Amino acid sequence: MGVWELLLVGVVMVLGLCGVLVPGVPGSWLVWAAVLWWALKDPQPLAWGVLVGATAVLLLSLVVRGVLPPRRLRASGATPRMGVYAGVGGLVGFFLIPVLGAVPGFMAGIYLYERLRLGRHGEAMAALRTTMRSGGSSVLAEFFACLLIAGA
Repeated sequence: MGVWELLLVGVVMVLGLCGVLVPGVPGSWLVWAAVLWWALKDPQPLAWGVLVGATAVLLLSLVVRGVLPPRRLRASGATPRMGVYAGVGGLVGFFLIPVLGAVPGFMAGIYLYERLRLGRHGEAMAALRTTMRSGGSSVLAEFFACLLIAGA
């Protein structure tokens, strides 16, 4: 597999990660499709192992998201800008505290957005709790799964 093809696989993964934060875009499936593309173009045992692992993580994330409450983020006041803050926070956390840092990073991104918007700590914490209860946990589960797949 050439450099340009690997770069395109990476671009599809990044688009999938961004797609998780945008309602209606199948972000997790885009990330998985990028891994499938890579495995089909570079048929080595490692590639097939990563594809099997990615499939298992994706299916586990679907089960977890089925148990969590449905997404009603618009009703809680979530905006696309909040999604950007949450995504950047999750990505930074993923690299600062390897893998597990995505969860506090995601929540810190939402908190930062709310703190800048509302101005007070107490109100920002209340808004963070409301967002996470109204579907933020489902978005976090999908985003974390996609980060795990892309990291593999």
